[in-house]
Amino acid sequence: MPTLSDLAVRHTALDDADLEWMHSLVSDWQLLADLSFADLILWSPLREGGGWIAIAQMRPTTGPTVYHDDVVGTIVAAGERTLIDTAWNERRICREGDPDWSSGVPVREETIPVRRADHFLGVIQRSTNLSSARTPSRLELTYLQSASDLAQMVAEGRFPFSGAEPILVRSPRVGDGLLRLDRAGRVTYASPNALSAYRRLGLNADLVGAELGRTTATLCYSDEPINENLMVVASGKEPRETEVESGGTVVQLRAIPLVIGGGRIGALVLIRDVTELRRRERELMTKDATIREIHHRVKNNLQTVAALLRLQARRLQVPEGREALEEAVRRVGSIAIVHETLSHTPEEQVDFDDIADRVIAMTGEVAAPEAQVVPRRVGAFGVLPSEIATPLAMVLTELLQNAVQHGLAHRPGTLQVVVSRGADRLDVIVSDDGSGLPPGFDLESSTSLGLQIVRTLVVGELSGRLAIEPRRGGGTEVTLGIPLPAT
Repeated sequence: MPTLSDLAVRHTALDDADLEWMHSLVSDWQLLADLSFADLILWSPLREGGGWIAIAQMRPTTGPTVYHDDVVGTIVAAGERTLIDTAWNERRICREGDPDWSSGVPVREETIPVRRADHFLGVIQRSTNLSSARTPSRLELTYLQSASDLAQMVAEGRFPFSGAEPILVRSPRVGDGLLRLDRAGRVTYASPNALSAYRRLGLNADLVGAELGRTTATLCYSDEPINENLMVVASGKEPRETEVESGGTVVQLRAIPLVIGGGRIGALVLIRDVTELRRRERELMTKDATIREIHHRVKNNLQTVAALLRLQARRLQVPEGREALEEAVRRVGSIAIVHETLSHTPEEQVDFDDIADRVIAMTGEVAAPEAQVVPRRVGAFGVLPSEIATPLAMVLTELLQNAVQHGLAHRPGTLQVVVSRGADRLDVIVSDDGSGLPPGFDLESSTSLGLQIVRTLVVGELSGRLAIEPRRGGGTEVTLGIPLPAT
């Protein structure tokens, strides 16, 4: 389905500022749909004139929908939707007409012009399914009055709020809890869910008639300085959000000032009990901290093991034994590098370029001085999950060490790691211009411990492919193909 931006750019004359206003409106018009118990369709005039195109649609969560199918992208000619034309031409909200029965259920249609400063950008069609109409309760009457006030603000260009901070995805919704305030910040209506949230904060008295700011401050800030943001939100003077906590209960508040005809007539405050959500977030933070600490300790233990192996290697008089222990030190060190990186990240994801550069630098340090081998990396690995990063670090260590010790032993040359990353695949080529492969080389029958480790990790653990071939122009070229998990 095409996006609002796609449709607007292709079919309308909306400029960047107009489009940004439309996006702000659509990002927050679930509030209007829920308060209205109605579907909303945003129509914008076609660039060449003579009709309208639907560029956005919203269904209510508080009532039955009218449109079971999406209408975004629908184009209608001028005159087909009389109320839309009237709202646009007369710059006013239109509520005239009897219910429409063409869809098989009674539908009340209303239209609201969308205004930004002195510009009119489109029309909102508000369609209410009347099939379950009954005598409205006080809650429903409050919803409808609040919806009427918001619609008037849209028509006057006062909603959405210009310059306000973006509304969070987890902001309170109408069904979570609603308070209606007067100009003085006193509660004139409290929905059952909102009242329940304040009961959990410790409120014993009736909330209706109380000054919301003072009542909330008394409940939550009896022994500490009052959060200034709370008083602004609880008074309904600015469109802001805040959270309060008391007795282990955390409640989120969002204020929507109601400004009609240039004067503030009151405000809506949406309430949501986020106690369980915050508890889970704290648990996740504790879990993340524990995991990072584990990685840190594993890194320290691996470094201790490497130090012990290094001490043991220095005491050995047999060159083969000393060389074997030094290789083990490098293998342990490559794993320690990954755990060190993971100990500094909140998720099990690492920037592998830093790890690769450290492994490459470690290879250059152990090369013979007379060889003058300076390994280098071309391309970027990017961010990789730990289950790929750890074996890949060992694979790079083995391949680079093998190239330095065998292909480029005691001779100058070039050694490089070329990386190419796609959406679902990582290709790595480790090449050198050294002495090349021995005659009759076969990877399957090779007795080299390093190559056996590489083959086991690439093919067995990473489910990738491995190829070792002579390099064109001399030397050796190792190709790795590693599948990446879907993101």
